[in-house]
Amino acid sequence: MNYLRPELRRALASDYAIGLMAPAARRRFERLLADDLALRMEVAQWQDTLARLTRDLPEEPLPSHVWRAIVARIEPPRLHPPALPRRRGWRLPALAAGLVLALGIGLLLRPAPAQYSATLSDTGAQPALRLQAYRDHLQIEALHLAAMGNDRSLELWAIPADGVPVSLGLVPVLGKGEMQLSAQQQAVLGKSVTIAVTLEAKGGSPSGKPTGAILYKGVLAAL
Repeated sequence: MNYLRPELRRALASDYAIGLMAPAARRRFERLLADDLALRMEVAQWQDTLARLTRDLPEEPLPSHVWRAIVARIEPPRLHPPALPRRRGWRLPALAAGLVLALGIGLLLRPAPAQYSATLSDTGAQPALRLQAYRDHLQIEALHLAAMGNDRSLELWAIPADGVPVSLGLVPVLGKGEMQLSAQQQAVLGKSVTIAVTLEAKGGSPSGKPTGAILYKGVLAAL
């Protein structure tokens, strides 16, 4: 595969940032990232773009002219009295139904907020990594990550009350980005779960359990 083709590099960078790559393809791509600065910058641009799309929208009051427009669409101004006065009883139900519909559409369009957050610190209590947990993904932001060799990866783990670690995936190469969560990973996340990062061989732990030293850890807290 010719990795010098610009259109191929853009496609691979977007698939990696979105989380569409299969595990084997993802590991191959991360090996390529380690020696390709331009490709890492391409991935970072995609991750920044996606991060902006997932941020919560601020809640703003609905302007009065919008309410007036909704009422006007539901009940246009009458130029003549209605032929049958008994129909006036439908005005309030129709208005209420329109308001419920407008509010429902607004709620559907707003992105779901983060459910949990955690700040992971090193052994010296220095904050190193911040994450927010949404229903189906994690948002990762590096604060102060130590340098590591190209033959190593940082792997994120959730440690529930039973003490059995569950891998959440590899920390993005640049330390910032989005990590998709499977149904099993979503189930293990919750209040007071410990989150840890270990130093593993390139591509992550081959055994599915932590094998390297714990570099950073913190507790997941509900928002």
